Amino acid sequence: MIAETVCSAVAAAGLGIAAVTAYRKRFLAATRIAAYSLVPLGLVMTGVVEWIADTAFSPTAWAGFGVLGLSWVLFSTTRAVERRRGGTRKERKAARGTQQEAVAPAASAPSLGPAVRTPAARPAGKPRATESAADDFSDIEAILKKHGI
Repeated sequence: MIAETVCSAVAAAGLGIAAVTAYRKRFLAATRIAAYSLVPLGLVMTGVVEWIADTAFSPTAWAGFGVLGLSWVLFSTTRAVERRRGGTRKERKAARGTQQEAVAPAASAPSLGPAVRTPAARPAGKPRATESAADDFSDIEAILKKHGI
């Protein structure tokens, strides 16, 4: 009852302001103010204000909003965990069964496995420090040649 009275008073005040604005020859602004001031009156007449007031002061409605919020949080959490893990349990099991190790065409060991280096893989004649220094200079030479220097 109070909400309807307040909305009606707001509408009457808005229409009064619109009349004063129209008196000042600002018809476009007056029309806009009148349109805004009629919205609360229309909401009262359609019953929306009563429905909102009944919902706002109803403990059952607030409990329902709480349950909806909890279900949304649970749903969002499960989706986030599912994305992080990479799908459902069936999808992970199927992917694990079909997964093959990445191997280069002529390689004898997996390409993406842990890097294990044997002493025989390094050339025996060069010490380690000169090998990395030579690699660094060859990279620098390649960059300089690329830029025409």
